[in-house]
Amino acid sequence: MDPQAGPTLLLVHGAWHGAWCWEQQFAPWLREQGHAVVTMNLPGHGRQGPRRIPWFSVADYVDAVEAKLAEIGGPVVVAGHSMGGFVVQKLMERRPASLVGAVLVASVPPRGVIGVVLHLLASRPLAFLRTALTFDLYYLVRTPAFARALFYSERLSDETIQQYWQPLQNESFRAFIDMLLLALPRPRRVDPELPKLVLGGGLDRIFPPGDVQATAAAYAVEPTMYPSMAHNLMLDVGWEAVAARLSQWVKALPAPRSA
Repeated sequence: MDPQAGPTLLLVHGAWHGAWCWEQQFAPWLREQGHAVVTMNLPGHGRQGPRRIPWFSVADYVDAVEAKLAEIGGPVVVAGHSMGGFVVQKLMERRPASLVGAVLVASVPPRGVIGVVLHLLASRPLAFLRTALTFDLYYLVRTPAFARALFYSERLSDETIQQYWQPLQNESFRAFIDMLLLALPRPRRVDPELPKLVLGGGLDRIFPPGDVQATAAAYAVEPTMYPSMAHNLMLDVGWEAVAARLSQWVKALPAPRSA
């Protein structure tokens, strides 16, 4: 891609996922529109199944994304989904010079994952208790039915749910604790002039519309909502509209100043 055509778009996945969730259809579509798109696996990610991963912190994940920015070199827009959105918020606090835009996709809100904990305690108390006692987050996504309940609308077929469940993997419990209370985002540390986009799903059970509104308010922007979509906006029915909004927003960004 012509380097003058726009910034590179770096897509950061959320918990239990990997680069595959973007590469399924979302990233290829953006490339067809002329964007330079990079996806990555956060540390410990890129392998499916219940096997534990090391005790990575959110800071470890942010370090990995910042290293990817340095590897890419020119101006970059970073989009993070769910936990990836939390990582992007912490990245914004560091103010890397190459970051020219940030996109929060169904992101963990600045208050953290306390809302998720309360939802799971109400909807699946025994499953969450086992997860908390064993530090094993895979238990929450151990079946396709559990994955559908967390991530997808009822419009997605059972066959597709099975396909998207297969590559799910375990997640760092340390990162979960960071998102619960140890390393919450501090929006006041973020450059108010940095362009930001907040996207959310009206049917999201993990971070429902109220959380999306709170995230957008914390960064002084208006969110874009997709009323008939659930948490995984890059995979649920209607993902094309989300990709189109992201493409439009990136193309409308002001050209970065030359060094």
